[in-house]
Amino acid sequence: MSKLHSALLFSALGTFAATAIFSPYALAQEGGAAPVALTIYNQNFAVARTTVDLDLKAGANKVTTTNVTSQLEPDSVVLRDPSGKVAFKVTEQNYDAGVIDQNSLLEKFEGKTIQFSRGTGPDGKPITVDGKIIRAGVNMQPMIESEGLIQFNLPGIPLFPAATDGLLLKPTLRWQIDAPRAAHLAAELAYITNGMSWQATYNVVAPESKDVTGPEHVDLFGWVTMQNNSGTDFPEARIKLMAGDVAKIQDMRARGQMNGMAMAMDAVSAYAAPPPVTQQAFDDFHLYDLNRTVSLMSGETKQVEFIEANQVEMDRVYQYDGGTLQPGYSLCPTCHNDQPSFGATSNTKVNVRAEIKNSAANHLGMPLPAGRIRLYRRDAGGQMEFIGEGTISHTPAEETVKVPVGSAFDVTGERKQTDFHADQRAHTIDESYEITVKNQKTTAVDVVVAEHMIRAMNWQITEQSTKFNKRDSTTLEFPVTVPAAGETKVTYTVHYTW
Repeated sequence: MSKLHSALLFSALGTFAATAIFSPYALAQEGGAAPVALTIYNQNFAVARTTVDLDLKAGANKVTTTNVTSQLEPDSVVLRDPSGKVAFKVTEQNYDAGVIDQNSLLEKFEGKTIQFSRGTGPDGKPITVDGKIIRAGVNMQPMIESEGLIQFNLPGIPLFPAATDGLLLKPTLRWQIDAPRAAHLAAELAYITNGMSWQATYNVVAPESKDVTGPEHVDLFGWVTMQNNSGTDFPEARIKLMAGDVAKIQDMRARGQMNGMAMAMDAVSAYAAPPPVTQQAFDDFHLYDLNRTVSLMSGETKQVEFIEANQVEMDRVYQYDGGTLQPGYSLCPTCHNDQPSFGATSNTKVNVRAEIKNSAANHLGMPLPAGRIRLYRRDAGGQMEFIGEGTISHTPAEETVKVPVGSAFDVTGERKQTDFHADQRAHTIDESYEITVKNQKTTAVDVVVAEHMIRAMNWQITEQSTKFNKRDSTTLEFPVTVPAAGETKVTYTVHYTW
């Protein structure tokens, strides 16, 4: 950023009390908010870029803008001439996010008497009572003197004088700027703000099928959900979304400001097809552009569809992992376990997951940002029923999306230890298992039987009924086909040494 005319790096202000907008400062963008470009990140922050109309005279200038959020990071602000023609210099910056509210007004009127509303009487006329604000009660109970008595709560809704002189109604940035000559320019203002986030969600709709035995074709819809809890409206915004784990120091103060924020759902217009969302690799991340101007108001949740794919091939994978590993168990290089019951547990659940190849050949191929994915299937009447959900991490093109569906109802497993022998002098253990997978469906199913070699670091399969694949240093996978209304057995013997 050596070419920037002004890179403002100031320490964050310690307090944000409500202050006046000083009259010596010229108010920039007084006629209305300029369009804003937003790049929203997964980690509850965004980069905002807008313009500030500067009318500078030679020498010292004082400029104010309210086109900022209440969660702006003051030391992230950059103000510059994008054309590089005006070499102005920012000598001082002040930021005030202390927008006036009821508590700050109570504090401002401490020691004074105001009216409190108690609703309306039987005659429809308003009922008010005078109360002297002895203590505003910002961090403790308020203390009000009313009708000769002191009470520790407000006697009604406080009514303040209508004048707003000296009150800050919007978050405000004030600069002192030195200019070598008079100039009029649209300066670029960029800053980081907290309180904005986005996430991806995916819906997969599968057709009606009584028994799914192989690949099937589904429809996939991807949405981005944006949340604006920054405290500022963006009536016109060009929005990009950054996907990836960008290094960012978390602001604990801003995180606390998120609590209690309201959210409202904005319906997506369906009468005209919007421009498609595009993506590009950006540094070590991916940048998604909505390619249109949208409104994103404070407290609003907005959804935009960014991917729609039909005839996507989806595979269904059944896996039986009958052994139950002890939580937190890890095997050291010189360790072993010669207890016969160790690892001999069994469960009956056969897990089901859906797998989708994220490739152009499969009508996809766009890098998919992390998010939640839901699976639906149409029943015989065409109605969609929910059948499972999971989360996916950032998935590049040509990788496979794996979604847990749940446990199969008609496919179950059983696992039992059939032989065990340990020789402490020879440092050997021999162990045998029999795994049975049962299928009550009307069609055959393919099941992957997973087994874990966890008694010792060195092991060798000495007998087996079925070929296996070695998934990692301690896990074997036996692929088997279980006939309709039938069962299939897998047996093996493992020899451990240490």
